[in-house]
Amino acid sequence: MSNIAVILPAAGASRRFGDKNYKKPFAMLAGRAVWLHSAEKFLARKDVKQVIVVVAEEDQEEFKRKFGANLAILGIEVCTGGKERSDSIANALGKLSDEIDTVAVHDAARPCVTEKQLDAVFAAAEKSGAALLAAPIAGTLKRAKASTSGTETSVAETVDRSGLWEAQTPQVFRRELIEQAYSQRGDESATDDAQLVERLGEPVTLVKSAATNIKITTKGDLRLAEQILKIAPKTKTGGVNPFAGDDMWR
Repeated sequence: MSNIAVILPAAGASRRFGDKNYKKPFAMLAGRAVWLHSAEKFLARKDVKQVIVVVAEEDQEEFKRKFGANLAILGIEVCTGGKERSDSIANALGKLSDEIDTVAVHDAARPCVTEKQLDAVFAAAEKSGAALLAAPIAGTLKRAKASTSGTETSVAETVDRSGLWEAQTPQVFRRELIEQAYSQRGDESATDDAQLVERLGEPVTLVKSAATNIKITTKGDLRLAEQILKIAPKTKTGGVNPFAGDDMWR
């Protein structure tokens, strides 16, 4: 059995969320903060030995004030975020304990991942060294071209969707592989962690997921996530809610 560390990045600006009073990982969902739903999915697992949540420097004081007791009881560590997402993950990698041999990076704002999906992606990563949850693209894709007015766009072409997948999280890696990928990332941007591993020439296994493993981006996503959670199977905690009463930035 692997010794897994889970990194939950929650340091983004949440510009698309539409509320200047709080960021999407800290929005309330079915009675507790979104990021806590995400953390709970991993805390029930025996193979998860370390959980690190990454929080922006400007949110640290309020975060620890609201969630300090939960963090202490559950053994969740807090790491300061960086300028970019990759900087935040790099900071968290620097906090890994010696026993860790596998690293999972999971969006703090993706609270609906299931136990079955986690079992599958962890098993795939243990076999191949790198794996991520992903869903096949179902809709018709159009590539747009800007109009001369700049206010409208039109279709440039219809894109063949065969073989296209939407990357999700968690993305899971053998420790030395993700550490190497980050040490060699340079200045070139990457939209996810798997992309950095791909640049090393290493294969990354796609594990079929579902559209229900949504990432909270807008307030409307909260309503959808709540409905998904209502019908989702309980975790190994038996549905116990160790986070009841948390109301950060409500």
